[in-house]
Amino acid sequence: MKHFDVIVIGGGHAGAEAAHASARMGANTALITMSRDGIGVMSCNPAIGGLGKGHLVREIDALDGVMGRVADKAGIQFRLLNRRKGPAVQGPRAQADRAIYRKEMLAETERQENLTIVEGEVTDFILDNGKVSGAVLADGEQIAAAAVVLTTGTFLRGVIHIGDVSRSGGRMGDKASVDLANRIDSFNLPLGRLKTGTPPRLDGRTIDWEKLESQPGDDEPVLFSFLSEATSAPQISCGITHTNEKTHQIIRDNLSRSAMYGGHIDGVGPRYCPSIEDKVVRFADKTSHQVFLEPEGADDHTIYPNGISTSLPEDVQLAYVRSMVGLENVEIIQPGYAIEYDYVDPRALDMALSVRTVPGLYLAGQINGTTGYEEAAAQGLVAGLNAALAAQGKEPVTFSRADSYIGVMIDDLTTRGVTEPYRMFTSRAEFRLSLRADNADQRLTPLAIALGCVSQERVAHFNAKMAKIDAAMAELTKTPYASKAIEAAGIKVSQDGTKRTGFQLLAFPDVTFEQIVLINPELETVEPEIRRQVERDALYANYIARQQRDIDLLQKDEAHVIPANFDYEAIDGLSNELTSKLSLTRPTNLAQAARIDGMTPSALTLLLSHLKRGSQKKSA
Repeated sequence: MKHFDVIVIGGGHAGAEAAHASARMGANTALITMSRDGIGVMSCNPAIGGLGKGHLVREIDALDGVMGRVADKAGIQFRLLNRRKGPAVQGPRAQADRAIYRKEMLAETERQENLTIVEGEVTDFILDNGKVSGAVLADGEQIAAAAVVLTTGTFLRGVIHIGDVSRSGGRMGDKASVDLANRIDSFNLPLGRLKTGTPPRLDGRTIDWEKLESQPGDDEPVLFSFLSEATSAPQISCGITHTNEKTHQIIRDNLSRSAMYGGHIDGVGPRYCPSIEDKVVRFADKTSHQVFLEPEGADDHTIYPNGISTSLPEDVQLAYVRSMVGLENVEIIQPGYAIEYDYVDPRALDMALSVRTVPGLYLAGQINGTTGYEEAAAQGLVAGLNAALAAQGKEPVTFSRADSYIGVMIDDLTTRGVTEPYRMFTSRAEFRLSLRADNADQRLTPLAIALGCVSQERVAHFNAKMAKIDAAMAELTKTPYASKAIEAAGIKVSQDGTKRTGFQLLAFPDVTFEQIVLINPELETVEPEIRRQVERDALYANYIARQQRDIDLLQKDEAHVIPANFDYEAIDGLSNELTSKLSLTRPTNLAQAARIDGMTPSALTLLLSHLKRGSQKKSA
């Protein structure tokens, strides 16, 4: 029998990131996947990032994960979303070349130290007195490990729906995982069904591009990785068309033939990424919806029509697609479909993404009720880090809502659960002014260095950058300037005799670093990248200072750890409803308990009192 420290099951975005994170921690790691060629496959949209999602990718990169670096190599169009708004809500996004992404992810995986790729289907776990201690493959081979990370994506009892035709499958062309689903049933975990969908793939050679609006990328691409310097793949433009009244009528006439509206699907779909059927029904007053025609590669004629995912029959798909401008003669390469799959209620997990009732088992990705490559990869990273730490006999690492979007997501999942596929948005973060995409490395790379999960290249790059920022900050805050000198640089200030430092001036709207250089020529040598970063830090400094009290309160509540076996029924005065919710959710700390639906200040006071009483008994 082969032995590893950590086994990661599944080579999708969650699995790849989990395997790399574990291996970077020095754990001898096996990545088990049905096919090594499936590692890094982009099953749905050929894009990475976006609003909220781009923040996650930056945080993954700050922790030395792989998604950002690979996306930069595969990116064929880069756009910074919300560019006209503040940095806190700007999100980097890249259209990716599917083939390059998969090739580069496989290459990264093959050269990662401490990581072995094993091809095979996992059908069962090795159990040792209730603890997961390895995996069993379909051919009977057993592989042992101290911890196992399960990342099944949409494969757990996956069912593909196209119209009234349904068949078992994890995604188009791959079979579902049924035996493993049966094993998970035996753990008596809370399960549910979710669904997601994908649009038909179009043949770009049959599109009349001359009729379409063109959408180019940014002239100055904003990359994901703090280590990347420039794009390497050819850059392309996307096309834009629109649905119309004819499109909508075709869909309305055939709603009964849709898998979703025909009653073939029980799972709940993502509200923020609705199918075209959903759009036509839910937004009946709208006569048109935008459709982005996204090339799947620089040398690939396959087009992904973003905005028209569907579960209608193939003939209806062809009819409604051809009703749009520029697509009158288009051919479909692969039909769109809906896929329904099992997920585990993430309230069964702790903040380390470990299953509370099944020692040795960690879950990451869509099995936890999320949607999207970025959400999956971020969970994979956390699960991989913690599986490695557990295998090494060390304490887990957890992320807070105050320090990262990763922390926001995991807290949301493990505290509130999901009623639909979970997607990250900037609006989910209370402290988004400090949790910006641009400062992810300043927030998280020190933690990664302390954990020992970063390369020497990353350490050297980060230390050099911080030294430059510190030097610029020292010069900016060293000498306050008089109003006369400030106005001479074209900056309007009140003539009240108040002197202001360069950093204070950068907090003013529309004040640039270059204007401060006019006042203090010593700053002339500061590099453009460092100038922009200091500008962003200054812009939010006053707001973040005011927010610090809330952050301190959150961290104080997070410090009140609730034992995993805490008996909520022993608290007199707690309502039956809250007792039930607390027993189900098993919050890790007082901060998580406070976010449970229906929690009241008096109930929190009772809980805190019992926690303090318990800690006093231990100390006595």
